[in-house]
Amino acid sequence: MLKGGFKNSAWLGFCVALCVVFLLDQAIKWYFVLSGYQQGDVIYGTNVISLLLVYNKGVAFSMLAFLQEWLKYLQIALLVGIFFYLCKHTEMLKAHSIALGMIFGAGISNVLDRFIHGGVVDYIFWHYKFEFAIFNFADVMINAGVALILFNVFLSKNKSVP
Repeated sequence: MLKGGFKNSAWLGFCVALCVVFLLDQAIKWYFVLSGYQQGDVIYGTNVISLLLVYNKGVAFSMLAFLQEWLKYLQIALLVGIFFYLCKHTEMLKAHSIALGMIFGAGISNVLDRFIHGGVVDYIFWHYKFEFAIFNFADVMINAGVALILFNVFLSKNKSVP
């Protein structure tokens, strides 16, 4: 009974993180970025960081943009494939449920952008001392989720954790 309860709590953590990240990312995009702004509009700017609306047709740093419409279907296939992998390897989900939920919520939100807006809605532009890629909250959550997994795997006292 305890084993099933732990499994269910892992799925619960995964689903909660997925929903929170997805809803928060979409809310930020809809209420603070897409409210009447056009591609290339500077919403807010400082010497360090600006809010600049762009629609990214590729993935990180606009890579794979040449795939155009096929990219969103490739990303869906990737998310579905990883989901089924997690269904078969629940130990991975148990160990990293929150981080994986964050990654999935962000990934689904960015894919939804591709269907609704024709590209991922990006708006955070770091330009202090160098110009970095323009990104969004979902991208931050993907990186945070990966960092949490790496932290758990490499710094955990129990090295047998998947």
